[in-house]
Amino acid sequence: MRRTLERHQVAIYLSAFVVGGLAGLLSSRLSEAAGHLVTPALGALLFLTFLQVPVAGLVTAWRDWRFVLALLAVNFVAVPAVVAMLTIVMPDSNPVRLGMLIVLLCPCVDYVIVFSGLAGARSDRLLAATPLLLIAQFLLLPGYLAVLGGRTPLGTIDPTPFAVAFISLIVVPLLCAWAVQLWSRSSPAREARVPRLDVAMVPLMALVLALVAASQVARLGTDLSAVAGALWIYVVFLVLMPVIGWMVGRVLGLDTGSTRAVAFSGATRNSLVVLPLALSLDEGADLAATAVVAQTAVELVGMVIFVRLIPRLIRDR
Repeated sequence: MRRTLERHQVAIYLSAFVVGGLAGLLSSRLSEAAGHLVTPALGALLFLTFLQVPVAGLVTAWRDWRFVLALLAVNFVAVPAVVAMLTIVMPDSNPVRLGMLIVLLCPCVDYVIVFSGLAGARSDRLLAATPLLLIAQFLLLPGYLAVLGGRTPLGTIDPTPFAVAFISLIVVPLLCAWAVQLWSRSSPAREARVPRLDVAMVPLMALVLALVAASQVARLGTDLSAVAGALWIYVVFLVLMPVIGWMVGRVLGLDTGSTRAVAFSGATRNSLVVLPLALSLDEGADLAATAVVAQTAVELVGMVIFVRLIPRLIRDR
């Protein structure tokens, strides 16, 4: 069953995204309920992912300085450079531009771990690097916005969304996964059952995609005309960053799995975490939030494609 699901996962994910989006458009109550379920569902998905990651693997990941350097170089040097060039063609609307900058400058720390793992990347190393990525984006985002934002300054960045995301989507699922790992070691039968749980990965990912689509599509539909000019920019970013990630990985001599992880990290953004930041703006919060949601929609479709495409482009040497 697992192989069947994995073989058809692209069709399953796209179908889930479309069905969720239609459900959100048809029912505002359903859309609101889906919004409350996104974080628990994503936490459950990450829990299943972390079950496959032994503690020793995380310790080893921290020792790989080349991987950490590649991750930092791609997300905090290459990405700002690409975004700086894209600001030339960004829409004139200040709230839309600010929403685009906020989301494009912050690397993802949640579902990138799942998508990269499905593509054969070293998701354990991405997991180990999540605290570093969160801290770095929190510290660097105000400076990047001051340089690139121009007429759209942002006040003091509230650390709350970053802290909540780290605790609810990383710390809690990880501790639960480790607890199950320890519990299973006391019995060979239990230890044999744990790996079988990954059969739920594809259905749970489909559920997350459906919930995200259902919860956000109404907002996107309201102000779509205002952010339509941002969509092609998101596509360009999504195409460029995996290539840059692959190049950096090759220069630093990373193995195939690590290079794929860097490529995924460069392409995926922290939209679910930074959305509260966009909503907290004093002016134009709705438009800025819609710009963030539009990026999420483009990115999720891209991730579904990348699960199959990146393993074919970044092959074992």
